[in-house]
Amino acid sequence: MASYSELQNGSDIRGVSVTDENGRANFTEEAAYRLARAFALLLSKRTGKELSKISVYVGHDSRITAAPLSKAVLSGIRSTGAQGFYTGLSSTPSMFMSTVFEEFRSDGAVMITASHLPYNRNGMKFFDCRGGLEKGDIKELIAAAEADGAEYSADEKLLPTFMPLMDRYCRFLRDKIKEGVGAQDYEHPLKGLKIIVDAGNGAGGFFVKKVLDPLGADTSGSLYLEPDGMFPNHEPNPENKDAMNALCDAVVKSGADLGLIFDTDVDRAAAVDKSGRPINRNAIVALSAAIVSGYCPGSIVVTDSVTSDKLTEFIEGDLKMTHRRFKRGYKNVINEAIRLNRAGLKCELAIETSGHCALGENYFLDDGAYLTVKIIIEASRLMKRGRTIDSLISDLKEAKEAKEFRLKINDADFREYGSRVLADFEQFARDSGFDVAENSYEGVRVSFSDIAAQGWMLIRMSLHDPLLPLNIETDNEGGVREIAHRVAEFLKKYPGVDASPLLN
Repeated sequence: MASYSELQNGSDIRGVSVTDENGRANFTEEAAYRLARAFALLLSKRTGKELSKISVYVGHDSRITAAPLSKAVLSGIRSTGAQGFYTGLSSTPSMFMSTVFEEFRSDGAVMITASHLPYNRNGMKFFDCRGGLEKGDIKELIAAAEADGAEYSADEKLLPTFMPLMDRYCRFLRDKIKEGVGAQDYEHPLKGLKIIVDAGNGAGGFFVKKVLDPLGADTSGSLYLEPDGMFPNHEPNPENKDAMNALCDAVVKSGADLGLIFDTDVDRAAAVDKSGRPINRNAIVALSAAIVSGYCPGSIVVTDSVTSDKLTEFIEGDLKMTHRRFKRGYKNVINEAIRLNRAGLKCELAIETSGHCALGENYFLDDGAYLTVKIIIEASRLMKRGRTIDSLISDLKEAKEAKEFRLKINDADFREYGSRVLADFEQFARDSGFDVAENSYEGVRVSFSDIAAQGWMLIRMSLHDPLLPLNIETDNEGGVREIAHRVAEFLKKYPGVDASPLLN
């Protein structure tokens, strides 16, 4: 039996699904089949239901391997005696909502996606009625799939039962906008608002055709709405520079009031304001917090660890909320927000700079479409008062210089080597009199206040790759170079780390 442990990517499954020139691929139809079997069995165990009573919904994004992998997953589910239903081209958040909507009430769902990764990759995300499965759950699925003695036999004649989950999900989003805007023309609250969307040829084209257009928005000038699993135009990723530049240019060219961009499976999003300025990374966190502050004042905002000091100043100074940095990884950020609420502390927003945004009012589900719904509602309300969405974050300051370096670790045991480098760097920083954060949550965060380097840096281990990402922000010209050279000087003692990007 094959080993599937290399497919684990935190709380997801990801791998190569298009064979390379050597005929190699590790996320195969058989792997999908066996993992789907394990998931159906896990749902039966957790719910106490007989397998014949278990229902699992299966959807996918636009990737070129979606069809064979969907068939393999549905075959695996049905081979256990459970019921498998097909939702076709779907968004990841809609799959969780299959457990919520009364007319569906699935026991679980599988989304076949690899987010923004290249066309040759694919993967699986799993949901039950509590939300996305955790890292430990994925390990359990992998162990069960590896131990599964059943013969692999995908049903080539499978005719899946199609369920119109996306139609119901889009109605849910439309209703949220109608209720939130409260326009006189209730059914067409977005009349007079021009919104363009860049779906990056992923699954997000539905947002124009089934959400914005029926509500009266002018969406002319939208980009790459048609699904194409080769992603011919740009990487479908709100963090990708080419993707954001394409949307910024389109907003200006079309005279739009607002631009919106999704990743491939629509669990992440970002925006562009009327002037063509991107609202992503720290700015999308700030905008989300500003919106939440209007109905949940003084609450906690949980973010990933790489957020800017300027963002903290905005959240705590301007919005009078509390900023809590935590570990990177959208499940880590979400789980911390849930923990805070259980401890009696009010937290409505958990968000990463990547665009993963989860709101308490929406089951703490990271949903790019739901985030954009909140932005659209606010943009419509502001327009009636002669203001634009960027006015909510006009006081957010930006660092003069900001840069991320990704330093490769050339050591077989890269995690042990990287951990040793970080521990030594923390001691070096303390010995050098640098201001080291008492709790960086991951890696080492250091602040600098000398004339040459006013700002901060965070060096950490990548979640999945043999890399040490280094983020630097400074308030003075040349500050990034100064801090980078200080780190490079330290790394001379560690030949297993490629520090050349810092010297260049």
